[in-house]
Amino acid sequence: MKSIQKFVVATLLGAVAALTTFTVSVVSQTQLSGRVKIDGSSSVYPLTEAVAEEFQRQNPKVRVTVGISGTGGGFKKFARGETDINNASRPIRQEEDQECRKNGIAYIELPVAYDAIAVVVNPANNWCDYLTVEELKRMWEPKAQGKITRWSQVRKGFPNRPLRLFGAGADSGTYDFFTAAIVGKEHTSRGDYTASEDDNVLVQGVAADVNALGFIPFVYYEANRQRLKLVAVQCECHNNGKPVKPNEKVVRENRYHLARPLFIYVNRRSADRPEVCAFVEFYLRKAAQLAREVGYVSLPKRAYELAIERLRKRITGSMFGAKGSQVGLSIEKLLAAEAKQKR
Repeated sequence: MKSIQKFVVATLLGAVAALTTFTVSVVSQTQLSGRVKIDGSSSVYPLTEAVAEEFQRQNPKVRVTVGISGTGGGFKKFARGETDINNASRPIRQEEDQECRKNGIAYIELPVAYDAIAVVVNPANNWCDYLTVEELKRMWEPKAQGKITRWSQVRKGFPNRPLRLFGAGADSGTYDFFTAAIVGKEHTSRGDYTASEDDNVLVQGVAADVNALGFIPFVYYEANRQRLKLVAVQCECHNNGKPVKPNEKVVRENRYHLARPLFIYVNRRSADRPEVCAFVEFYLRKAAQLAREVGYVSLPKRAYELAIERLRKRITGSMFGAKGSQVGLSIEKLLAAEAKQKR
């Protein structure tokens, strides 16, 4: 009988403890309040916005604002301490890192998904199904300004039509990566094209002009595939030198020349605020699912586990030497860099 009584008492005590833990958890969640300020990349925006919406449904007293000023424009605000998180479609650059250091801003660098830059034309374009990296360079390099103005100048056999170009603005990480991968140097291109940090503006421009060509994040092509035509890209260093269009499989296998990782950068001081820390951890736990839903390629489960560990340990600085855009940064290289920094 005494044994039974002891078992009952122990069970009741365990139940009370579990109930207490559950109650504390619920109370702490409902009491979570404050504001999380985010800005930066339009490429990362759809994913961050999706995470913010889910987080706010569970934490209605927390207000999460997500702006779009481009990766570079966002880093300027981030370095001044105006935002808690910066969305970035490339790793941080040296001058941005130095500006953060100058202002006492330590940051936690966290990869959240993989993306690709899509080269797109108008659906009525019936002559261009693929372009080589060399042909894209011929279109976009600085010396093309005012000179390469017709499709016939790009490839023999293309029609003698005007070439109208649309692409990301100079504050965009998409612009940085595209110029690094195509022209050979980040932040270098012709200037006589229609530029915008708002990818929807670029979509509208290409969709309205049969002679247009543009580059946009793949997720924006996915949302507008009825209005745009996707162009394959041929590069000797990818896909055995054969033209290939971006999709989840070729991005995962590192077969598309314009594939790249996406990041969020978290202010180390902001991460000590409960609402910011809770949001970022929620982000990393939901990123794989929401990335696929929005149109990105999720990272391996291990990458998110390492990122959560980095957040909890408040590991600061860049895994990539603050060197900006790095072409060919595969998922395997990303994991290796994370594991190295973890040690």
